[in-house]
Amino acid sequence: MKPFLLILSAPTGAGKTTIANALAEARPDTVGFSVSATTRPPRQGETNGRHYHFLSRPEFERRRANGDFLEWAEYSGNLYGTLRADVDRIVSSGRHVLLDIEVEGARQIREKRQDVVSVFILPPSAEVLLERIRGREGAPPPDLRARLERAVQELEAAQDYHYIVVNADRDQTIAAVGGIIDAEAVRGDAAATLMAQELKDDLRRLAASLR
Repeated sequence: MKPFLLILSAPTGAGKTTIANALAEARPDTVGFSVSATTRPPRQGETNGRHYHFLSRPEFERRRANGDFLEWAEYSGNLYGTLRADVDRIVSSGRHVLLDIEVEGARQIREKRQDVVSVFILPPSAEVLLERIRGREGAPPPDLRARLERAVQELEAAQDYHYIVVNADRDQTIAAVGGIIDAEAVRGDAAATLMAQELKDDLRRLAASLR
């Protein structure tokens, strides 16, 4: 199996983080979750190194200047990024790298690497997305409006992704993304391609012997 980078992106509230966590938990032998770095403070229940690598802004900027990030972007006044060392560690273990990142970070990675499979997660409807954001954040109307306007901008990037999956049912969506992982692993496996060629040659030889 040749490891690749699996990018999951979605508008806020579409459920990509839940899907990413479920895939990493269900497939620990084949998938490793890349924990993003951020300058925002931890929320209640979040722990450093598990939910995010929480960095001060000066530390983030220093590491960015050193080229430590594969991608980075700024959202709502906070910096977010993917550490190269984290990605390299997972790849060296022979596992696919699962990245839960926004559209700008995904664009940066696609420009830098060829071993990328990207999946854009859609909510089933605008109304469902609004309710998910409202229920999770408890945000006032101006904040909700800003998040929905940002979602419109993010959706414009969906056409740049290899796959688009609608998250109407959590379990079905996890299964669909899992199927993408399996299909891409087979497609990118040189050994499997060689085996298919050898099998084709053997079948031709057998067919010729039956004349």
